[in-house]
Amino acid sequence: MPMNPPIIRRLHEVTEPQIEQLAEVLIDCVEGGASVSFVEPITRDRAKAFWNRVARGVTSGERALLVAEDSRGICGTVQLILDMPENQPHRADLAKMLVHRRTRRQGLGAALMRAAESVARDCGRTLLVLDAVTDGDAARLYERLGWVRVGDIPKYALMPRGGFCSTSYFYRDLDPEAKP
Repeated sequence: MPMNPPIIRRLHEVTEPQIEQLAEVLIDCVEGGASVSFVEPITRDRAKAFWNRVARGVTSGERALLVAEDSRGICGTVQLILDMPENQPHRADLAKMLVHRRTRRQGLGAALMRAAESVARDCGRTLLVLDAVTDGDAARLYERLGWVRVGDIPKYALMPRGGFCSTSYFYRDLDPEAKP
């Protein structure tokens, strides 16, 4: 019997059970080798502390948090950092696009990105910026979705099990006709 696709929604507040589920997604991604700001071993306490900081940003309006949920709970997430300097009210940073390994290769990453772009427009943002491991799965996804790669920085971060990785910066202009 085919499973229903995950439902993507924006959270305006984050509950403790959601923090637990988000921590599980983060841990799964790091243990799966994703370079997303953490190294192994990643503890549940560190993962939950990260999501508690994100939750505070969501409550204050500094971040938009989207989650994808399937029958087992949260299986993916992405954030928009909306708290930008006053000369950049049109911009947001897209961060921590995470998909649990149980739901990868099913189009969820692309769906999360499209949802994030929609929320960005709803928030009045027309320019998005992100970074990803150079030539990694996420970078290939962003390029397929039409994001523009603008450059690479070598030795930018460590992989979860050690060793440097470079990062590539991308942008997406959601309104190429906009005038300042």
